[in-house]
Amino acid sequence: MARVVVLGAGVSGHTAALYLRKLLPKEHEVVVVNPKPTYNWIPSNIWVGVGKMPAEKVVFDLAPIYRKQGIRFVQAKAFALWPEGDADDATPAVEVEHTSPGRDGEVEKLRYDYVINATGPKLNFGATPGLGPDGGYTLSVCTPDHATEAASRLESLKAALRTGPKTVVIGVGHGTCTCEGAAFEYTFNVEHELREAGVRDNAEIVYLTNENELGDFGVGGMQFEQNGYRTTSQLWTESLFRERGVKAITGAAVTSIEPGVIHYDQLDGSHNDLAYDFAMLLPPFKGNDWKAFDRAGEDITGTVFAPSGFLKVDADYTPRSYDEWSARDWPRTYQNPTYGNVFAVGIAFAPPHQISVPRATPDGVAVAPSPPRTGMPSGTMGKVVAKSIADMILTGAPVPTHGASMSEMAAACVASAGHGFRTGTAAAMTMSPVVPDWEKYPDTGRDLKATKGEIGLSGHWVKRMLHTLFIYKAKGRPGWTWIPE
Repeated sequence: MARVVVLGAGVSGHTAALYLRKLLPKEHEVVVVNPKPTYNWIPSNIWVGVGKMPAEKVVFDLAPIYRKQGIRFVQAKAFALWPEGDADDATPAVEVEHTSPGRDGEVEKLRYDYVINATGPKLNFGATPGLGPDGGYTLSVCTPDHATEAASRLESLKAALRTGPKTVVIGVGHGTCTCEGAAFEYTFNVEHELREAGVRDNAEIVYLTNENELGDFGVGGMQFEQNGYRTTSQLWTESLFRERGVKAITGAAVTSIEPGVIHYDQLDGSHNDLAYDFAMLLPPFKGNDWKAFDRAGEDITGTVFAPSGFLKVDADYTPRSYDEWSARDWPRTYQNPTYGNVFAVGIAFAPPHQISVPRATPDGVAVAPSPPRTGMPSGTMGKVVAKSIADMILTGAPVPTHGASMSEMAAACVASAGHGFRTGTAAAMTMSPVVPDWEKYPDTGRDLKATKGEIGLSGHWVKRMLHTLFIYKAKGRPGWTWIPE
């Protein structure tokens, strides 16, 4: 009998666990460790954050789903990896701290034959003084609770706008943030809600981003062919900003925040202050507070994890300048190079480098969007790693049998720009591959036939349909495997 432990129940981890249970006979055990008792469909937190969807619609309890699937659920936070076992037992283990009622604070070592790190990111609000809703001065939509608070504050903003002008700032709160797409979505959902409330004219809406130009989205931007003409995501996005009257500040690194004032530096070397009445700024990500030990108890964290806290996989981490980076640097199997039974998927794996061009201010402040590793790519990683582990258990395969590099896989993103059955809009984008391959596509980095962008009401209907489909899939309902990652 083999035991596979999946750490984290987000898109990657939950997908991996469901596929493992489907692929492995019942005598093999699948265990999921997650600090919270619920699953959160994060893309729809945007709608929670503007009051268009209650938090209950984006979460569900994990325990009943796993019980039905035959997956063991442990509500706990993983904090230490023992990939060689310890002095008492040579079986590898992950050390966890329970968070469930009745066991809260209890520490345990869970032994494994294979482990998948899908713990996702730690929301690093502390990287910028004053950032975040917990002890800071800005809002967030990263969790259902954060999004619910943001919606409440948005209602207060609407009331305040009826009495006079206010400044709304939405974007990212550090020079190395990722998930610019989520900031984009929230910006235009807020703009839409203020129009619907009849108070848009009193609101100056500012989009504050570390992107060098609009439409970068942390993937270096995209080129499209439309009606026989070539355009870019920059031009396409800028037109939306002009149409909606949203001011954009690009190439910015937020350095600190005080009540009512955001301090930021720009690539031109300027130091700036931006007054605000309502601000939602996303945090940078980092790996969870991991440690790793060999069997003797010696610290080997640097062997297993990158300095960022994300787990090292089969990527090429050789330090190189941007012009030397290659699509081949990116991992395919997500297997740790030192310990072959350790994998990482989704945001939990350490990327070899950015996708966008990294930049810095004259003072050395980084303005470098981190690569997104969420959504469709995350689900795909979870699936291929589950398949590889199943083959390694069932057939004795010595190496992973499946792969999916971000430099080869396509991805689709539907970014909401306003909620409403008749008035909603969304920007639908596809790109292939996610990481540009300048050797294969020397002109554009991507396949123009598979890289497209459109915006309109139909995109909103697709976004809403995907919410329903992916919640259905995540609950393991009949036919869930027919719904693609």
